[in-house]
Amino acid sequence: MRTVIGGMFILVVMIFYPDKGKFREQKIAAERYESVGVFDVNGDKKPDLVSGAWWYEGPEFKKRHFIGEVKTEGEYYDDFSTIPYDVNGDGRMDFITGGWWGKSIRWRENPGKSDQQWPEHVIDSCGNVETTRAWDIDGDGTLEIVPNNPSQALKVYRFNRGKKTFTRHVIYEVQGHGLGFGDVNGDGRGDFILSDGWLEAPAKPFEQAWTFHPDFKLGSASVPILVVDVNGDGRNDLIVGQAHDYGLDWYEHKMDGERHIWEKRSIDSEHSQFHEMHWRDITGDGKPELITGKRYRAHNENDPGAADPYGMYYFTWNGSKFEKDIITFGPFGETKGTGIYMVVQDLNKDGYPELITAGKDGLSVFWNER
Repeated sequence: MRTVIGGMFILVVMIFYPDKGKFREQKIAAERYESVGVFDVNGDKKPDLVSGAWWYEGPEFKKRHFIGEVKTEGEYYDDFSTIPYDVNGDGRMDFITGGWWGKSIRWRENPGKSDQQWPEHVIDSCGNVETTRAWDIDGDGTLEIVPNNPSQALKVYRFNRGKKTFTRHVIYEVQGHGLGFGDVNGDGRGDFILSDGWLEAPAKPFEQAWTFHPDFKLGSASVPILVVDVNGDGRNDLIVGQAHDYGLDWYEHKMDGERHIWEKRSIDSEHSQFHEMHWRDITGDGKPELITGKRYRAHNENDPGAADPYGMYYFTWNGSKFEKDIITFGPFGETKGTGIYMVVQDLNKDGYPELITAGKDGLSVFWNER
């Protein structure tokens, strides 16, 4: 554009930066459940929200239906995951959860009618459950169920579709707080990341022993610990949040001959309780971002930084470091945290994933408005 000032032409260069986009929060409920799942409950081909004792009809999520009572313990509900899984093979999606006080993993059966409660079935009494995740451990296309059981054995539950039952496989003698899964050594097999090292997968993960490598100490780590190639050098690195302390870091994966080297690099040292995180492209630039935030009142007032302002953020890798973008931030009542099990999913099929998050500070959908 040219502008005339005092008879002189001045060239004005206008630079337009791409809009990174905004998120619009839709508050769904003020319940204190810390986990949410997203799946089609009633068969209308529209995603619904399932959180604690209730499910919410999509696409507006205003009408809710009672699932059943959830055990309480103080401020907590004993419901620390919502994994969609058609366990009984009837074509209706059920879900898998687990809890610290119930010391078990369980599945709740979708009855197929909105006015009926969901029967609960115990899969196994496995010990205190921090939270539970689902990964395809053996690469057969079926997800296995893996609870994080601090101070207990690392167990994997393999689903038998014919019998519609789960078989427990003990992978390692003990685990701490924090759990991840991904290919560490580049052999094409998924390895487990524990708080004090990694377990190398054998060729037959349910028949052969896993090899433990005590390469690091990650502290009270997040679930999940992400196993991703941050810097594009062909080796998977680790992204680890401190679930009950300050700090979010990535561990650059290097090699010294046959030895794996892990160099710790800070992402965010100013905030605490990074319990849950995802590695997904939410900006539409074709590159994944790190989506995380604070689990509000994770241990009530007993964690460092429990009373700090908090929120949700995404971090973009710029080629040399992570840059932080705030989704929401502030004091309680003006912001939102991640809970213990959140979902990143495109709810309206516009190509941009939404963030769906529960917690002691309520249930919300953050619509991705790019």
